[in-house]
Amino acid sequence: MTKLKGLLLTEGMHGMVSQVEGLAKALDLDFIHEKIELNNFWKLFPPKVTPIHDFVFKNKINSQFNIVISCGRKSVIPSIYLKKKLKKKIINIHIQEPKVSLDNFDFVVVPEHDGLRGDNVITSKGAIHYLTNEELEKNENYLKPRINTQKKIVTLIIGGPTKYYDYNDKIVDSIFSKIEQNFLKNNYQLIIIPSMRTPEHIIEKARNYFNDDQILIPSVDKKAYLSSLKISDHIIVTCDSTSMISEAAITGKPIYVAQMPAIKNNQRFKSFFNLFESLNIIKELNNSVENWTYTKLNETNKIADQIREKIKQYDFS
Repeated sequence: MTKLKGLLLTEGMHGMVSQVEGLAKALDLDFIHEKIELNNFWKLFPPKVTPIHDFVFKNKINSQFNIVISCGRKSVIPSIYLKKKLKKKIINIHIQEPKVSLDNFDFVVVPEHDGLRGDNVITSKGAIHYLTNEELEKNENYLKPRINTQKKIVTLIIGGPTKYYDYNDKIVDSIFSKIEQNFLKNNYQLIIIPSMRTPEHIIEKARNYFNDDQILIPSVDKKAYLSSLKISDHIIVTCDSTSMISEAAITGKPIYVAQMPAIKNNQRFKSFFNLFESLNIIKELNNSVENWTYTKLNETNKIADQIREKIKQYDFS
């Protein structure tokens, strides 16, 4: 049977790419990725007051596809435009709350903690993503030559400043101090993994703070990220990224969240943390190290199974 063709629309950020690619892979689509760029004037407007027209975005989309999977604010209008243009010839799926009428999409996939409900809404525990256990196993040996086999491994996955968290020096120093006291002084080796949002000065701060026995990955390196998740005994993720926390939960390993004071209302984050704490997936990084287990989270395949059953009802001819 010929694979269905997928068109993925995002702004290019890791969390968005991870979600659309994860769902596309789980649906076994033959897909291409289009990074959406809005024309300058329309960057200023939210989707709900933006016209559904191709002059809103710069991209010229000419490829053939059956399923559009979009994620992020900038991709909302292109997805709706393509659906209105091609109607029942395509299925459009939006990931995250689109802030427009849900009727514009065949399916909307959102985290359970967002509280969004509707006939075409499918919810997940945390964010869906592109990681699989097969990929982790494939990349396991990437960092192994640098590992001290006499020590346990803890990985710190760092996000970056957002409108909710600002990463000031005092906060970052506090996180580093907890890692040193809890882990490094108890026979652990540290792997530091930055993300696309991690500022260079934070990477430099980590380089100066920790000694040369620790492993600092200086830039985005997917193989190092996958390898670190596979070989770690404990994982620490900064609180600004629910996507990276959700990705780490595929391992079944203890995850500590490095919390920071919020600079604006972060109720959605709190709901996410409460859910993951209730599932025994995460604990807050404080002053002790524990070991615990939980059922590995694989929401992407669960969501794909639900959508796949409904796709069977469509005729793309």
